[in-house]
Amino acid sequence: MIKLIPISILLLSWFMVDGQTVISGKVRDGKGRGINGASIAIKGAYDGATTDSLGNYRFRTTEKGEQILVISSIGFKPQEQKVTLSGTAITADVVLKPEPNELTAVVITAGTFEASDTKRTTVLSPIDIVTTASANGDITSAFKTLPGTQQVGESEGLFVRGGTAQETKIFIDGTLVNNFFFTSVPDIAQRGRFSPFIFKGTVFSSGGYSALYGQALSSALILESIDLPEQSSANLGISPIVLSAGYQQLAKDKNSSWGVNYSYTNLAAYFALIKQRPDNFKIPEFHNGEFNYRIKTSKTGMLKFYGYFNYNSLGLRRPDIDSANLKDAFSLTNFNVYGNLSWREKLGKKWKMYMGLSYSNNIDKISNELQDQDNKPSFPSYDPYLTKNFDVKAHSDLAQIKAVLERRLGGLSAFRFGGEYMFFRDRNDFSSRQVTNLVTQKDDHFKAAFAEADVYITNDLAAKLGTRLEHSSLLEKANIAPRVSLAYKLDRQSQVSLAYGLFYQKPEKDFFLRGYAYNDLLYTRATHYIANYQIVSRDYTLRVEAYYKKYNELVKTYAVKGSSLADSAGNGGYGEAKGIELFWRDRKTLKDVDYWISYSYLDTKRNYLNFPYAIQPNFAANHTASLVVKKFVTKWKTGFNGTYTFASGRPYYNIRYDNSAGKFNIADQGTTIAYHSLSFSVNYLPKIGKQGTKSFVVWVFSVNNVLGSDQVFNYNYSWNGLHKEPVIPPARRMFFLGCFLSFGVDRSQDVINSNL
Repeated sequence: MIKLIPISILLLSWFMVDGQTVISGKVRDGKGRGINGASIAIKGAYDGATTDSLGNYRFRTTEKGEQILVISSIGFKPQEQKVTLSGTAITADVVLKPEPNELTAVVITAGTFEASDTKRTTVLSPIDIVTTASANGDITSAFKTLPGTQQVGESEGLFVRGGTAQETKIFIDGTLVNNFFFTSVPDIAQRGRFSPFIFKGTVFSSGGYSALYGQALSSALILESIDLPEQSSANLGISPIVLSAGYQQLAKDKNSSWGVNYSYTNLAAYFALIKQRPDNFKIPEFHNGEFNYRIKTSKTGMLKFYGYFNYNSLGLRRPDIDSANLKDAFSLTNFNVYGNLSWREKLGKKWKMYMGLSYSNNIDKISNELQDQDNKPSFPSYDPYLTKNFDVKAHSDLAQIKAVLERRLGGLSAFRFGGEYMFFRDRNDFSSRQVTNLVTQKDDHFKAAFAEADVYITNDLAAKLGTRLEHSSLLEKANIAPRVSLAYKLDRQSQVSLAYGLFYQKPEKDFFLRGYAYNDLLYTRATHYIANYQIVSRDYTLRVEAYYKKYNELVKTYAVKGSSLADSAGNGGYGEAKGIELFWRDRKTLKDVDYWISYSYLDTKRNYLNFPYAIQPNFAANHTASLVVKKFVTKWKTGFNGTYTFASGRPYYNIRYDNSAGKFNIADQGTTIAYHSLSFSVNYLPKIGKQGTKSFVVWVFSVNNVLGSDQVFNYNYSWNGLHKEPVIPPARRMFFLGCFLSFGVDRSQDVINSNL
C-alpha cells in the first residue's frame, strides 16, 4: 500500500491538470507597452495572476464554460473580457485605456510654478521662502530667484518677462490684493505686507495663467491661505528692529480656530549701526495687526476670514539733483486695511462651490519739500523747482465679490464657471504753491464672467480651455480673452506643455488722476505663446521653457510743443518679449543639501510712455541667473543658506522733449554695471522647555550682499540733462539678527525636512 501512494498522487495530479485550462497573454497600454503589475482574475473565482515587468501573465483554472476575465491596474480603466474555457489553452491579450488620476495624470505646467502642502517636489513653499537667504522672509523677494523675474532693486514688485511691476497681479484666496506692497518710496524697493506663514500654497504663473484670473498682462502670483492649525500655539519674535507676538486657538472639536498677531518695527537701532545713504529725518516705523477666523462648515467645507491693518511713517532727505545748495525731503504716512472672506464647499458628489469677498482701503499722505542746507523750507519760484514742493493725499478702495462653480465630468475632467464684480475708487487731493486742493476721483465698476474646462483625453494627454469676458465702466469697453493650454506626458516623470492666451489690463490709475488729457483709452493687451518641457520627481525638478509675448495698445504719453512734461496719453504703444528659461532643483546629489539654479534670457523692446521708438526698457536685463543652496546640519540643529544672483547690465536713458522737432528724443543713454549679490543666512533651532514639549526657538542671522559688490540700478538726470546720478541701494549691505519663539507647535521638523 505504501508503494501505491506515489502512484496514486501522480494519477490524481494528472486528472486535476487534465481538467484545467491554461490562460496566458499580455496586457498593454495604448502605446503597446507592457503594463507591469496588472491584475487578471476570473470574475467570481479565486484563479488569476499578475503581469511581469513586460506585461506577460499565465495561470491555470479549473473553471469551465463561459467566464469573464477582469483586468485592472492603477492608472487604467478596469476592463472585462469574455472567454470560453474547455480545457484547451487560450491566449487573451488585453489593451487597457488610461484612467486619469491625480497621482499619475499629466499636469498642465506651461508658464506656471506651483507649490503647496501636497506638492513638495515643486517650488516655492512657505518654508522655501523663509529659508532663501536673499529673501529676508519677503514672499516676492524669494520669487526673484525663479526664472522669468528681473532683479530690480529700486522699485517693489515682480517684473516678469519684459513686463512692468504693474503687469503682475497678486491674489489671496482667489481675490485681487490692491496694495500688496508697502507704499513706494523714491528709488527704494518696498517689501510685501504679508507673512509667508499665513499661506499653505503658492502658484506663480509667469504667463498663460488660468481664465479665473484677469487684469494682468504678464504674470499672476496666486496665494492660498492655511486652513485649520494643527493645534493651539503662541509665538514671540524679538530682534533689534522688530517685536512681534501672536496666538492661535484651535477649538476642542478641531472644527474651528481663531488667531491674532501684532508686530512693531522701528529701524532706529539698525540705522544707528548701519549707516544709510539717505538722511532719514523720520525713522521708518511700522505697526501691523492681523486677525483670522476659520470654521469647518461641513466635512468638505471651509469658511475663512483674514483681516489685516498697517500704519507706518517715514521721512528721508537727499541732495537735490538740480542744485548744490538744496535738498529734497520726502515724507510718507500710510494706513492700510485689508479683509478677505472665502468659503469653499462640495455640493454633492460632482459639484464644488467657491465664494470670495474682499475689501481694501489704502491712504497715503505724501509730502515733498525743498530745503536749504539748514533743513529749512525753500520755495524757489522758477523752473525746475516750481513742482518740487507739494502734498498729496491718495485714497484707494477696492471691494470685490467672486463666485466659482465646478462640475466634475468624470475622471479628472472638470468644468468650472463663474463671475466677479470689483468696485475701484481712486482719489487724489493735490496741493502745491501753484495749485490748491486739486481733487481728482475716478470710480470703476468692473465685471467679469469666465468659463474653463480641464479635459483629460487620456492619462497622458490633457487640455485646459478657457475664456474671460470683462467690462470696465471707466473705459466703457468690454473684451474677450480666450486661453488654451495642452500637456502631454512622455513618461512617468517628464512631459511637454503648450499654452496660448490673450490677456488684457486697464491703463494704470495715474493716467486718470494726474491731469493727463486722454480720450477713449483702451485696454492694453498681451498675447502669450509658451512651450515647456518638465521633469519632476521627488528629488529633482527640471524645467525648460521658451516664450514669445506680443504687446499691443500700450499707453503712450505726449507733450504739447514748448513743454518738457508729458500732458496727454493714448494707446499708441506696442512691444514684444521673447526668451528661454531654465530651472533645475536637486535634493539628492549632495547629502543633506537642497539647491536650485535658474537662468533667464530675455530679449524685449517696447514703445510706450515717452519712448521715442521701440527700445529695451530700463528695468529689463538680457541675462539673469540665481543659485540658491540650503544645507541643514541635524547634529548642530543649524541651517546654512546661501543665494548668489547675477544680472547683466540694464539700459538707462535720458529721454527729453525736442521743441524744434516736436517729439521726444534720447539725449543720453548707456548700460549699468552688471548686478552681483551674494547673500548668506544661518538658522539655529534649539528646542526649549522639557523633553517632549512642542516649543522651540529659532535664531536667525542674515547678510545680503556679503561681498559688498557695487550695485547700480539706474540713473537719474537733472532737469537740464547735464548731470546724472546713479540709483544705488540705501546701504552697501543689509544685516538682520532675530530670535523667534513658538509655544505649542514644533516647526523645526518642517525646516529640517525642507532641506533634505
